Amino acid sequence: MVLESTIICIDNSQYMRNGDFNPTRLQAQQDAVNLITHSKTRSNPESTVALMTLSDLSVLVTLTTDTGKILAKLHQVAPAADMRFISGIKIAHLCLKHRQGKNHKTRIVAFVGSPIEADEKEMIKLAKKLKKEKVNIDIVNFGEDECNADVLNKFVTTINGKEGTGSHLVTIPPGPHLSDALVSSPIVQGEDGSGGVGGSSSAGFEFGVNPDDDPELALALRVSMEEQRARQQAEGGGEETGAAPAVTGGVGEDESSEEALLQRALAMSMDTGETGGAAPKERDLSSMTEEEQIAYAMQMSMADSEKAEEPAKAESMDVDDKEDYSEVMNDPAFLQSVLQNLPGVDPQSEAVRNAMGAMKDEKKDEKKEEKK
Repeated sequence: MVLESTIICIDNSQYMRNGDFNPTRLQAQQDAVNLITHSKTRSNPESTVALMTLSDLSVLVTLTTDTGKILAKLHQVAPAADMRFISGIKIAHLCLKHRQGKNHKTRIVAFVGSPIEADEKEMIKLAKKLKKEKVNIDIVNFGEDECNADVLNKFVTTINGKEGTGSHLVTIPPGPHLSDALVSSPIVQGEDGSGGVGGSSSAGFEFGVNPDDDPELALALRVSMEEQRARQQAEGGGEETGAAPAVTGGVGEDESSEEALLQRALAMSMDTGETGGAAPKERDLSSMTEEEQIAYAMQMSMADSEKAEEPAKAESMDVDDKEDYSEVMNDPAFLQSVLQNLPGVDPQSEAVRNAMGAMKDEKKDEKKEEKK
């Protein structure tokens, strides 16, 4: 793989607030920079990447192999003044001159999403200097692609010369995902088509990335795609709700089958109620589904439990009826102890004595009648 030092120049002008790329041009740029950074470091672990801005001409991260530094500074970028393309490319070239690995090839990746306000002659002069220094440049032309297409095409053609193919111009029309358009471009795939995100062998995978070769990049792309879909659904809520019935129509069969099972279970329970606890009819278990067998087993167990409860109730009622408290009530000592424990009752009062005497007289009369 190519051993390369790359500096990525991002456009952070006021034009980056536009929403023709979801959600904004600046955030779409951030996803694309993330993709390119991982592509470069995966193609060769010793390759280094730097980051700078084209509006305020600030070098955010010098050449490094740590992609975490790049991504941390990338999300701190905010829209600033107008883009200064020529000055930014000159500073990027100066950073590449001070690279530690002198055997590294040099490359500049520039994102251009604002109108270039520069003299065409100065652009051609800068291109000739880069060609002399053997610095390749990849330009991503997006957003204001129509007004910048001619001057950028001449710029890249001058660097490549008649036979050179090291520099590339990728023009991307407005669309939902900037990074998706770059996955299959020479900027990510490389000159030989074997880019650091899986090369030509990853063409059959989602996003053009083989998850086995680069699981982190595949996960980042998938999360980014899901976030974009969530934003689109939130923005077009009316359209999604209108299309909802068509989507739910495919699940109708599953719902109808569940409803049929519920109706069968209810019908079986109704049958058991009408028969008054009678034993349910035997059914062929082999012709029943698993859900029907479970419902049938529950029905059988409920019928058995009802049968077991009825004799128990009858026995308890018989026991209550047979119990006789007459002997206890005719015991004077027991009644005397009960009356003593009652609050406000005097066992020695005349009323209590008369009641006790009446109960004894009634008992004597009953015994006489039994003898007769």
